[in-house]
Amino acid sequence: MVNILLEIGIVIIAATLLAIIARFLKQPLIIAYIIAGIVIGPIGLGLIKSQEMIALFSELGIVFLLFIVGLQLDIKKLKNVGWQATLVGLGQVIFTGVIGFFIALKYFNPLVAGYIAVGLTLSSTVVVVKLLADKNEINTLHGRIAIGVLLVQDLVAILAIMFFSSWGNFSPDFLMIAGYKLLILFVVAIAGYMVILPPLFRRIGHSRELLLIAALSWAFGMTIIAHYLEISIAIAALLAGISLASTPYTLEVVGRVKPLRDFFITMFFVALGMQVALAPLQKYLVPTIIFCLFVLIGNPIILYVVMKIFKYKPRTSFLTAISLAQISEFSLILIALGFSLGHLNAEIVSIIAVIATVTIGLSSYLISHDDWLYRKFKWLFKVDSDEKLQYLPKKRYDVVMAGYNRIGYSIYHKLRTLKTRVLIVDYNPDVIEKLIEDKKPCIYGDVGDLEIIDKMNLKHVKMLISTVPDIYDNLLLIKRLKEVNPKGVAIVNASKIDEGLRLYEQGADYVVMPHFLGGEHISFMVEKYRKNFGKILKNKIKHIEELKKRQRIGHEHPRH
Repeated sequence: MVNILLEIGIVIIAATLLAIIARFLKQPLIIAYIIAGIVIGPIGLGLIKSQEMIALFSELGIVFLLFIVGLQLDIKKLKNVGWQATLVGLGQVIFTGVIGFFIALKYFNPLVAGYIAVGLTLSSTVVVVKLLADKNEINTLHGRIAIGVLLVQDLVAILAIMFFSSWGNFSPDFLMIAGYKLLILFVVAIAGYMVILPPLFRRIGHSRELLLIAALSWAFGMTIIAHYLEISIAIAALLAGISLASTPYTLEVVGRVKPLRDFFITMFFVALGMQVALAPLQKYLVPTIIFCLFVLIGNPIILYVVMKIFKYKPRTSFLTAISLAQISEFSLILIALGFSLGHLNAEIVSIIAVIATVTIGLSSYLISHDDWLYRKFKWLFKVDSDEKLQYLPKKRYDVVMAGYNRIGYSIYHKLRTLKTRVLIVDYNPDVIEKLIEDKKPCIYGDVGDLEIIDKMNLKHVKMLISTVPDIYDNLLLIKRLKEVNPKGVAIVNASKIDEGLRLYEQGADYVVMPHFLGGEHISFMVEKYRKNFGKILKNKIKHIEELKKRQRIGHEHPRH
């Protein structure tokens, strides 16, 4: 018992030290945890001897990770990413999975090849969302498409877990029995969601301790049922989380469980690092390199081609594709599940752990420098004329507006009330098709493309308004405007103070800072209604009506 506690202490200390270094170097913490496992594991310092502890924490890690994934997986969100993003995700999963399977089949048997193919298909929600959030690109077009693809991949991962958990028993009788067992588990989950959990959490929701214990009890209760039904506990943990995710108490439960999640995420990835061995890597060096290249290069190419089929512009397709060039923590969970089921050996776990380390680490750099990479390799991409995706009833316009949704929507309608001729430039094809249908002057294209800028005919405009968040696009727009039309007014958008100052230095006439404007608006409301805050209710009703109006006409999705 003492030895196990000492080994847990060593794991936490090693993970903490390497996580601090990773944070200082601005690297993903997952990489630090895996490296910590390698350092203290069998091929490193050999500080951890207890294989039972490793197995225990791997299994607990699977339960907690899938429970929390389920808590945060709202299937309803698929409705908000659009049917095109969903089809893009399905296309990527199918093509990547099939190609990955045939590559893996050259080195492994079909079952192992299936595991590897699914593992290579999934991208990391944790890494992608974090890096996009750091760059303030969650609400960009490529950000939303990437999240849509990740949601589709999550659903595929769930199906894969269910499929592999029942592998090897495909007789009709077994399938019927397995179907009944799964049905029982689903009925329990639905009963919990509809009957058990709501009244229970209403009574105990005020107590932190009871809320946490009840949530964990529900998760472990589902896994106990799964154990006696001889069903994978991974499926049970996932269903437990999903059944809680649809209740009004999701945020409270996630908030209480997060500390445990962080602990077990650390232990889980350190345990995976401990399972990395040099012998398998030497034996399978060639396929490991091929798999890494397939994820880093092949998968983005596949996703780029799929997006081009749906007529997305090269830049949108490139930025989306490059953001998904890594394998997922879900891939590691799936491989660990296969290991626990006896389908995979430690060699495969080692290979996938190395692929995860390499691809997550390198893709972090790719995402951080995606705009720079696009500009460097832009010459490789075919520039589409897209003559059909534009509506130009006139040759000259008073105002050119880059980006229609969110900020641009309000600006456009105000300009129209002032009888101003406005040309909209946007590279969301759904937005452009709607604008053409409504007979609003528009061009489908990337404002960072010089050919599109030439189509704007900036020489004759009075004002250029850009709601695009990308500083390089805005710098290019300002430069071209001032070159051909020095008197033209340039109003651009920025999310950071240093970017705003740089835009002013390069000739911007006004820089919009959305975060500052939000604060100023609230300050104005507080001052205006300081004598009677109840009057804010009128603004609330008006605001709700405006939001519903925009929702009806499809202006929730951003342009860039």
